[in-house]
Amino acid sequence: FVFVVMVVAASRPVLEVVKSAIQSAASIIPINNTLAQVWLGLAIVPLLGSLITEPAAMTLAALILAPLIFKQGLPEWLKYAALGVLFVNISIGGTLTSYAAPPVLMIASAWQWDSAFMAATFGWKAAIAVVINATVISYLLRKHIMSMPVTRDALKESMKESMKESRVPFMVSLIHIMFLVGVVIFAHHPVIFFGLFLLFLGFTQAYERYQSPLILKEGLLVGFFLAGLVVLGGMQQWWLQPIVSSFAPLQLFFGAIALTAITDNAALTYLGSLIVGMSDEAKYMLMAGAVTGGGLTIIANAPNPAGAALLKHGFNEGSIGAGALFLGALPPTIVAAALFLI
Repeated sequence: FVFVVMVVAASRPVLEVVKSAIQSAASIIPINNTLAQVWLGLAIVPLLGSLITEPAAMTLAALILAPLIFKQGLPEWLKYAALGVLFVNISIGGTLTSYAAPPVLMIASAWQWDSAFMAATFGWKAAIAVVINATVISYLLRKHIMSMPVTRDALKESMKESMKESRVPFMVSLIHIMFLVGVVIFAHHPVIFFGLFLLFLGFTQAYERYQSPLILKEGLLVGFFLAGLVVLGGMQQWWLQPIVSSFAPLQLFFGAIALTAITDNAALTYLGSLIVGMSDEAKYMLMAGAVTGGGLTIIANAPNPAGAALLKHGFNEGSIGAGALFLGALPPTIVAAALFLI
């Protein structure tokens, strides 16, 4: 499902619709247009993950932000700070519904948590944390973004690209969005959503002139990563489950943040769902801690490898350092933890 939704969401017509919406919203905000786009990409797109799923939101945010901030010329520490904010915001931004975030999806049916419960219990706190994180990093980036020289050649290329993309007919974009909606709706029915994906592949071939190369490789890498979690995560039950079941609720919160960084938050909540007799407070703390720590490492949250694959070329030597990512994600993680402890 993650592989399919990533490929469909990152297709050119869908990305064009999201970019157009962000550009329109950015033109209304009374600040520098590029800075407004950065803020929207770090705040609104992660919250959209509650509707189009976290992997799709990560893919869209990475493709939108890559040419704006994840490129040579910006201080490396700022890029890691922005990456940490993106990862944390994606991890907590999918908690407004019960189907969009992998860690929520693992326990939604077992604990009978629906979308209304998620929005009322977790969602509003996550939304506040997302806005705070995005605002702070945008403020730190403002001088670098607003002082970037824009040459005539760059403007010309930007205009050419804009004109090229504008030729995508509205109906083609609408059909792509319908494919994306269909995949999300039938997330629990592989035969249906994979059938839709095959039709999608046929449609992209039939109207190839309106398409960019599909991110099949990146999607497959994330798919194999999740397959590894399914195979290997269950084998960690022998040591993880006793630890999780022995914690008091507050200990469980901080323990889940730490364990998420090395085990993946979906694996952690899945193992938590196997524990019999957990209190409601313990369930809340486990979920809150799992999504809070989802930005500390590449493996902490399933969509992170997708974001890393799309953004790593903007960093020195074309790779992302684990220690620098941890430090960059620590401040937004603290903000999210404070909100969830309310």
